[in-house]
Amino acid sequence: MDTFESLVRAEFTPKNTYLNTASTGLLPARTVAALHTAVTASAAGRPTDMFADVEAARAAFARLVRVPVSRVAAGASVAVYSGLIAASLPAGAEVLTAEGDFSSVVNPFHVRGDLKVRAVPLERLAESVRPGTALVAVSAAQSADGRIADLAAIRTAALEHGARTYLDVSQAAGWLDFGADGHDYVATVGFKWLFCPRGVAFLVVPEDLGGLTPLFAGWVAGERPWDSTYGRVEELAHSARRFDESPALFSYAGGRRSLELLEEIGTDAVRAHDLALADRFRTGLASLGHEALPAPGSAIVSVPGLGHRQAGLSRAGVEVSDRAGNLRAAFHLYNTPADVDRLLDVLAG
Repeated sequence: MDTFESLVRAEFTPKNTYLNTASTGLLPARTVAALHTAVTASAAGRPTDMFADVEAARAAFARLVRVPVSRVAAGASVAVYSGLIAASLPAGAEVLTAEGDFSSVVNPFHVRGDLKVRAVPLERLAESVRPGTALVAVSAAQSADGRIADLAAIRTAALEHGARTYLDVSQAAGWLDFGADGHDYVATVGFKWLFCPRGVAFLVVPEDLGGLTPLFAGWVAGERPWDSTYGRVEELAHSARRFDESPALFSYAGGRRSLELLEEIGTDAVRAHDLALADRFRTGLASLGHEALPAPGSAIVSVPGLGHRQAGLSRAGVEVSDRAGNLRAAFHLYNTPADVDRLLDVLAG
């Protein structure tokens, strides 16, 4: 039986100290191979069945977030799904958001122009739900600093006031202990902690489809897609597939393999590994006289005032991000304690 270490060593061979998954995850070897096969087969006029890859990826993601596959739509962008949800709200509806959340989550609600969008500190989100709040929209883990939303409290408050919840789990799916079943809408991109190619994204909707209108429904949204290619789609899919975007097929050909790897390793093992590295970095920072922004239990660590070090770190072969002046390091399964120590050594000069 393959161990965590042997699976990771077989799949990932970074040539630098890569601590930037919160921007883009590394592709596993099996994913690269699947992409190569799909591209070369298409070039030769013998394309593989990449629609089967879409369905396999959809099913794998459904298992990951513990919902029936009928609740999962496949697309390419969180912003598109945010826009779909925004379009479903009546004029004047209140949308509660977290201050400084990622633009793809919140901006589609602002551009509607006729919604009441209210932003509060993340830590006050649950207590700020009130009568008349229609939707609470928030990232499960904040992109800028890794803070984790109190999802249970938010859901409880939303239920008490008759509001729906919309979560972006782009910075959490793959390492956070999370199930989508208790929330109305859940979206994510696949190119971060799920280490899929760009072009893979998913949306989870309620069993009753959440009152959403499939505004961008094309032929893939039909109950029988290949019978829905011309004229009006007479019968939309009875499942969340009615909200599918026409898929970026090559991305899904690779993404299927990435999600298979995550299932092989198991998110419990990934979470323990990632959080241990994040804690090692926090401890090392303290020895250098620095303190990370508070984000307990997060695989993302942001350090105030060190964002300017990003370029120099990159020149030294250590990849991190500069976000709002903070140095942001993000730890994932292909990272090691030696990677953490390398980052600390370069920071120490």
